[in-house]
Order: sequence, then C-alpha cells, then structure tokens
Amino acid sequence: MCRNIKTLRPPVTPDAGEEDFHAAALQYVRKVSGFRAPAAHNREAFDRAVEAVAEATARLLAELEVRGSHVPVAVPAEAAG
Repeated sequence: MCRNIKTLRPPVTPDAGEEDFHAAALQYVRKVSGFRAPAAHNREAFDRAVEAVAEATARLLAELEVRGSHVPVAVPAEAAG
C-alpha cells in the first residue's frame, strides 16, 4: 500500500517540508478512501483527513531521532505546538 510515498526523514530527504507532508498525506488518504477526488458531499471529511495526516507526519518527523544525522526537519508551526 502507498508504495509511491517517498521516505521524508533526513538524511534520506533532508529538505522535506510542508508540501512533501501534504503530498504524502493526500496520497495516503486517496489510497485508504479509494477516491482520487471525493464527491462534494465527502470533500470536507477528505480534506480534514489529509490535514490530520500531514500534521501527524510533521510531528512524527520532528520527534524522530535519526542517529548520525544532524539535519533538522522543517516543521510547520501549527504541528510543533
């Protein structure tokens, strides 16, 4: 599942940022829901899920300790708090 989502943690992808988190979240939600683009009546739930997964991704990468790497992960301000 989601084989095309790339690894976002440093040092594999040292410059991953908010756009990368959103793209991975969108791909994940599309795969899980089975919808490439949701119908109008599902749009709000779909968008909330993408946002939640992107925020969780940012938090995860901010909290991971990657030994031997001193590359900080760009974390959106709202995910850091």
